[in-house]
Amino acid sequence: MTATYAPVPSPRFWDRIAARYARQPVADETAYRRKLEVTQSYFQPDWQVLELGCGTGSTALAHAPHVAHILATDLSTRMLEIGRSKAALAGVRNVTFRQAAVEDFDAPPESFDAVLGLSLLHLLADERAALAKIRGLLKPGGIFVSSTVCMKDMTGVFFRLILPVGRALRVFPMVRSFSADTLRSNLRAAGFEIDHDWRPAPGKALFLVARKPA
Repeated sequence: MTATYAPVPSPRFWDRIAARYARQPVADETAYRRKLEVTQSYFQPDWQVLELGCGTGSTALAHAPHVAHILATDLSTRMLEIGRSKAALAGVRNVTFRQAAVEDFDAPPESFDAVLGLSLLHLLADERAALAKIRGLLKPGGIFVSSTVCMKDMTGVFFRLILPVGRALRVFPMVRSFSADTLRSNLRAAGFEIDHDWRPAPGKALFLVARKPA
């Protein structure tokens, strides 16, 4: 059974940690760079891209030179403020930041060539509903790129003891607990074909590129 834990009021939680989040170095720079390279190998110069849960915009800004436009969305207005400042400082003009939850985001069907959901699916109350929505937003042949912590596959004291306590105390956000196999199955059930499947090491986030059939 998939476990759901009581959610933190997410906008306030992410607003509160935004400045600290922006200062944190990437935990695994080598894996992050590989994910960027794999994603960019799919991009075309005329593509319209949506990033859900963009945080402070670092990944959107890294991808910006490779596509026509990126719409970067997040729950947190503070995260988005930092993202806009970073884009202005870097002179990036083809990334637009918009406040929206995944559940509330609205756009015409088949608006995007690619949707990014990085460190996102395990934070949603209903990842299967999100996958169905993402498929509808994609053009035929479009791709969904995800990097997901699959809690069911995790071991260790932090995941067994500390994280549940942190959730109960509202120190950590809601985290959904499912396995990598469940995520793959849910993607296929939503009508995706998995095109790229990579995990840097056991216990690391699962990186997937899934395609909507043309």
